[in-house]
Amino acid sequence: MSRFSIGEQDFLLDDVPFRILSGAVHYFRVHPDHWLDRIRKARLMGLNTVETYVPWNLHEPRPGTWNDVGALDLGRFLRTIADEGMHAIVRPGPYICAELTNGGLPSWLFTDRSAGVRRNEPQFMRAIGSYLARVMDIVVPLQIDNGGPVLLVQVENEYGAYGDDADYLDALTAMLREAGVTVPLTTVDQPQPHMLENGSRPGLHRTASFGSRSPERLRTLRLHQPTGPLMSSEYWDGWFDSWGMYHHTTSAEESAADLDALLSTGASVNLYMFHGGTNFALTNGANDRGVYQPIATTYDYDAPLDEAGRPTAKYWAYREVLAKYTTVPGDVPVEAAPAPGGEVRLTPVASFPEAAFEAMPVARTHTVPTFAEVRDDASYVLHRTRLHLTKASVLTVGEVRDRVHVVVDGHCVGVLQREDRASALTLPPVARELLLVVEDQGRVNYGPRLGEDKGIIGGARIDGEPVTGWETVALDADDVNRLAATGANPDPGAASVPALTLAAGTFEAEDRSDRFLDVAGLGKGVAWINGFCLGRYWSRGPQRTLFVPGPVLVPGENTLVVLELDTAPDATVRFLADLDLGPVED
Repeated sequence: MSRFSIGEQDFLLDDVPFRILSGAVHYFRVHPDHWLDRIRKARLMGLNTVETYVPWNLHEPRPGTWNDVGALDLGRFLRTIADEGMHAIVRPGPYICAELTNGGLPSWLFTDRSAGVRRNEPQFMRAIGSYLARVMDIVVPLQIDNGGPVLLVQVENEYGAYGDDADYLDALTAMLREAGVTVPLTTVDQPQPHMLENGSRPGLHRTASFGSRSPERLRTLRLHQPTGPLMSSEYWDGWFDSWGMYHHTTSAEESAADLDALLSTGASVNLYMFHGGTNFALTNGANDRGVYQPIATTYDYDAPLDEAGRPTAKYWAYREVLAKYTTVPGDVPVEAAPAPGGEVRLTPVASFPEAAFEAMPVARTHTVPTFAEVRDDASYVLHRTRLHLTKASVLTVGEVRDRVHVVVDGHCVGVLQREDRASALTLPPVARELLLVVEDQGRVNYGPRLGEDKGIIGGARIDGEPVTGWETVALDADDVNRLAATGANPDPGAASVPALTLAAGTFEAEDRSDRFLDVAGLGKGVAWINGFCLGRYWSRGPQRTLFVPGPVLVPGENTLVVLELDTAPDATVRFLADLDLGPVED
C-alpha cells in the first residue's frame, strides 16, 4: 500500500516528491476493447497518470437505474490503468461539462423545474448523494492507499465560472469523505481571480485550466493557492469541433514549447485531451452563448492520439518534451496500416414516422408536449394531428429546440432550426395530417441553459389559432435502430435515400480492423453498425467520416443502418483509408 498526499511544495508519494504527468482519456468515448491500447500509448509517451471524468447521465439514465458495464465499466478502466503501471485521477462532477450532453447531468433531474442546478438545493443534493455513493463504491477500493491507482478525486468542475455557493461545495466534499475518499480532493478553475476564489474551499487543492501562457497562468494560480504543488489539471492541447465550423487544430511545435515552459516551473499537468475519442450514441453536447451550436460526433480534439488512437505530430513533440523531465520508455507505438476500404449499398426499408407510430407507445394530448412531458431522455419526438385546410396558412411555434421537420400529408415542406431562431413556416393546403418530427441535437453543456427542456416550447398555432388533438411518440437511439429491423417495404433499386427514411445495407469484413465510414454523400442523420451507434453525421461538416471501432465488427456479414433525416443523394456509402475531419482554419 502507498500513501499520496500534498506537501508544502510538492505532491508526495510515500513522502517522496512526485510530479503528476497525466493525460485525459474518457472511458465512455472509447470502445472498452481499445482502453489498454490508449493507456499503453500514454505510458509510452512518458505519462505516469490517466485522468477521466465520470458521466452521471450515462451511468444513471433513469432514477435508480445504474449502468456500469461495457463502455461504462469504470472499475475495469481503472484496473486497466493499474495493470499498465500507471496512476489515475477521477473527476466525478456531478457536473463535468466535457462537451457531453447536459454537461453530464441526467435530464430527469430537471423534469421538476423547482430542482436546483449546481447549488445546495435539497432535491438536487439527494440525487447527487445517491450518485456519488455508487461511483465511490467503485473508486474507493481502488485508491492508492488500498493498493489501487487513484491518486486524486476532483470536486465539481470549473465551478467558479458558474456559481459561488460555498455550502454546495462543502456538501460535495462531505459526501466524498463520508463515502471513504482518503486521497486529496482538488478543484479546477480558469486562472481568473474570481473563478479561483468562488470555485474552491478550504481543504480543497486548487488547480487551473488553460492551454497557453503557462508560466503567467501558474503565477495567477499561486496567488490563490499559496502552498502545495502547482498543477494545470486541464492543459488544453487542442479544442472540440461544432457542426458547421472548421476542424480545430493547434500547432504541435507551439503547444510543445508551452508545455515545456509549464514543466520547467516544476508544475504537474494533465493533458486535456491525451485521446479524445468519439461522441458515440448521440452523447454530444452543445453550446449556446446567443447562438446554438451542437458539438460534432468526433471528439478528436487535435490531441496527441487522434480519434482512432493513432499518434499525431503532437504525440511525438510532447514525448520529446517529456523526456527532459522524466524517463520515457524506449518502446514506441507501432504505426497503423491504412484502414480497409469497401462500400455499402443502402436500401430504404421504412418511413421513419410510419414505423415509429406503428411500433412505439402513442401518447394523446391536447397541445404539443415538450420532451420533459413525454420522455425527457428522448432523441426524437414525433407529433401528428388530423387537419383539413383548404388554403395556405402559417404555422408558428413558441421556440424550437432544436430542429423540426414539418411534414404535410407525407411530404416534408420545411425545417425549423433553433440556430436560425425560426418559429414560423408557410404551409400548403392540408388534406389529412400535419406531422412534426423534433430532434434533440445535443443538450447545452455549459452555462445558464443547463437542464433546459427540449422540443417545441410554447405550443403550435396555425394562423394564430392553437392546434390541438395531438398524437406523440418518443424514441431514443436504440429505439430508432430497432425500427429498421421491422421495415417491411424495402426499395433495393433506390439511387438515393429520401428524407425521414430508415435505410440499411450489408458489407463483408475480413477482420475486425478499425474503419472510417465516408458520410460525405449523406445528408443529416445517424448511423449504426451491428446495432452500435456510431453517432450523428451532417453534410455541413466539418467531419466527413465516422469512426468505426473494429471490435463492433464481425468477420463476415455486417449490417449498416442509417436514419436519414434530410436526403442522401447517393445510396452508396464507402469506407476510406483514413479519417477525414474536414477543413481547418487558415
